[in-house]
Amino acid sequence: MRLHVDQRHERVLEIVRQRGSLRVAELASELGVSAVTLRRDVETLAARGSLRRLHGAVVWPTDRPAPEARHPAAEGAVIGMIVPTTTFIFADIVRGAREAVEARGGRLVLGMSGYVDTEDPVQAEHLLAGGAEGLLIAPSWFGGVPVGGQEKWLLECPVPAVLVERSAPAGNPAAGLDRVRTDRAHGAAEAVGHLAELGHRSVAAVLQEGPHAAQITAGYLAAVESLGLTPVPGSPDVRERGAYDEMAEYLVDAVRNRGVTAVLVHSDEDAIVLVPRLQSRGISIPADLAVIAYDDEVAGLSDVPLTAVAPPKRAVGELAAKLILQRLAERASGSRPTPRQHLELLPELRVRASCGASEAHDRVQGQDRFLSGAGEL
Repeated sequence: MRLHVDQRHERVLEIVRQRGSLRVAELASELGVSAVTLRRDVETLAARGSLRRLHGAVVWPTDRPAPEARHPAAEGAVIGMIVPTTTFIFADIVRGAREAVEARGGRLVLGMSGYVDTEDPVQAEHLLAGGAEGLLIAPSWFGGVPVGGQEKWLLECPVPAVLVERSAPAGNPAAGLDRVRTDRAHGAAEAVGHLAELGHRSVAAVLQEGPHAAQITAGYLAAVESLGLTPVPGSPDVRERGAYDEMAEYLVDAVRNRGVTAVLVHSDEDAIVLVPRLQSRGISIPADLAVIAYDDEVAGLSDVPLTAVAPPKRAVGELAAKLILQRLAERASGSRPTPRQHLELLPELRVRASCGASEAHDRVQGQDRFLSGAGEL
């Protein structure tokens, strides 16, 4: 028997209220009506504010708590997570988020954008239709921040969202979102400071284009200035991924003609590729050029083990997951939300052979022993 339009509307609201979100096509199939009929119903209900549409999905509006809502911490929440890849830093970030969600009895469901920014809302729609109650998102914003309205879909998201390893500048509407990221500027400054402690006065930087270049650049330049180091013309040298020969030639020239004795390289994969190229051009590591890599994914496996800045990857995922679970608990209980949070975690510098720290330490120890012996004569 066909439902009257009012009955159909009530049934639509009942299903959406129970599930939170689902695809329009799935809802039409469940009700036994055409997609055209259901879209008309949804448009009517959306105009009344009874529900919302988002990229082909129908969702329960955030300002109308469902009567069936249960405390996510008690029942186990479904958390969607969108990342550009599961390689590089994101493997550990995802692992940390998954462990935190599962520890609360929940489930983490993954979406992949492949560094294609238009894929982010598509993945979000899919996760919401599958029942995701909150989203952890590392959008495919090339420079790590939104441009040209890339954040618009995210602001329309009907569930709580936390940015992961991304941010938005002050004044951008997305700056009001919760976020958890590594303070990469601090990590770059720590690396330059360590090299300065070893006696290096001219430190270059070679960086990949991408979401983290701006932060690393800011930390590098701030450290060079605050420590009174000699600025290196053209540094940081920011290039497209894979421009290894150009990077190598830049560094060879910097060592031979500009007095550069140390370099910060992002990422450690790039550093591993660059080291043999530099050695083949007569640059010894670390005797001629001390090297610190950034990311510490595989830096310790280099032929010359690389000193590296290590972001707290797993902790980023863990804290982002705990923050989204907190937001869901606040919503479920009807309590007043706590202030939005911008969490920045400090990376760790892991010292290995490539920066010459052990050799410098040995030289200092030898000088101390010599002076001690001289005093005894």
